[in-house]
Amino acid sequence: MSIRALTPLDGRYASLVTELADYLSEWALIKYRVLVEVEWLIEMASRPEIPDLRPLTAAEIIALRAIPEKFDDDAALRAKEIEATTRHDVKAVEYLVRERLKGTSLEDVSGWIHFCCTSEDINNLSYALMLKGSLEQVWLPAARDFVDAVASLARETRETPVLARTHGQPASPTTLGKELAVFVHRWRRQLAQIGDAEYRGKFNGAVGSYNAHVIAYPDAPWEDISRQFVERLGLKHNPLTTQIETHDFLAEIFHALVRFNTVTMDFDKDVWSYISSGVFRQTAVEGEVGSSTMPHKVNPINFENSEANMGISNALLEHLATKLLVSRLQRDLTDSSALRNMGPAIGHSLVGLKSAMRGLRQIAVDEAMVKAELDGSWEVLTEAVQTVMRKHGAGDAYEQLKDFSRGAAIDRDGMRDFIKSLHLPEDDKKRLLALTPETYTGIASDLVRHISDAKG
Repeated sequence: MSIRALTPLDGRYASLVTELADYLSEWALIKYRVLVEVEWLIEMASRPEIPDLRPLTAAEIIALRAIPEKFDDDAALRAKEIEATTRHDVKAVEYLVRERLKGTSLEDVSGWIHFCCTSEDINNLSYALMLKGSLEQVWLPAARDFVDAVASLARETRETPVLARTHGQPASPTTLGKELAVFVHRWRRQLAQIGDAEYRGKFNGAVGSYNAHVIAYPDAPWEDISRQFVERLGLKHNPLTTQIETHDFLAEIFHALVRFNTVTMDFDKDVWSYISSGVFRQTAVEGEVGSSTMPHKVNPINFENSEANMGISNALLEHLATKLLVSRLQRDLTDSSALRNMGPAIGHSLVGLKSAMRGLRQIAVDEAMVKAELDGSWEVLTEAVQTVMRKHGAGDAYEQLKDFSRGAAIDRDGMRDFIKSLHLPEDDKKRLLALTPETYTGIASDLVRHISDAKG
């Protein structure tokens, strides 16, 4: 962490996104480029259709793969040194790999590095692998842990009645667990889509037509070679592109991330409101200060931080998802510049997740407050009363309850007196008289079972 860092991901929040650096930093981009260059050399050497490149020994293949496997800061800095001269980052990687082969048994094949490649062949595969690794190894585990934690709280509070609020005003009661389960259900749909995402790659030359490939080896099955190479890297082959992989799959993933982030922002705002109204109380952390002037404050800063970071992530992801779909003719460089911001986009989402998780660990239901709020809201039973009245033919039931309750303070005795005055069958009247705001929750507690039906 540097106090002079320009972005909070490299300063204030650096400790929260450390794992992403292995996948989304410039260091990672150089490493994955090296990996693709090395694997392409190995691929070509294994193909009888390219007879001028000799086969590699098992030991040579191990030595080649050790270059990306043992990639370190010194290697990345050397690539940057070379780039200072070439003014081309991918060409610098080619030269770096060639350097590593000097003085070894592989020196005679170093001229085959980057054979028939355009920079985008290397870059698109590198970025796809970077995104795949960052989501599968870092972001998805964090997201699933967070959603599972909310699911556990939902199950614990499935029977806890709370006053619902529509338009910010008291409404028919629900249970806290059911309201939390709604978020879990929404999140898991997005997680399923992100988890099943298809990561695509292309390897077809300068304008996507295998021009150099065919002129060098006219009889080689270049589409099959390309497909098998891309699939061996763990990606889905895109057979029809311009110079660049068309980035549609990136937009699909980024839009799914935006939806997950937005649901999280909705959750943050609701929990913030529950804290504000007293449904949740926060655990005070020893030594923590809530306000520079008001000693009593325990602020919901974790959920506010989560909301802010998810918003920043969305701004970046939404731009990437729309910008990357558009390229002038066969290509322009705007996608290359934009893609370098995948790290900040996913990094801010990860910070938001970890902040929300930290906040979740510091809240608990204030049972006394919840009960008091319900006990002070007998007017919410007017829905139940007018519904039963309508069942028995009272066409003006809604109007009667509106005149009785709108803008008035209704307590237990007032509601019971009104119910007693109604001409209803005794069974229905008895059930209404036994009803309280705490028990008027429908089947909310049972609905929580739906979050156990599927995992994201």
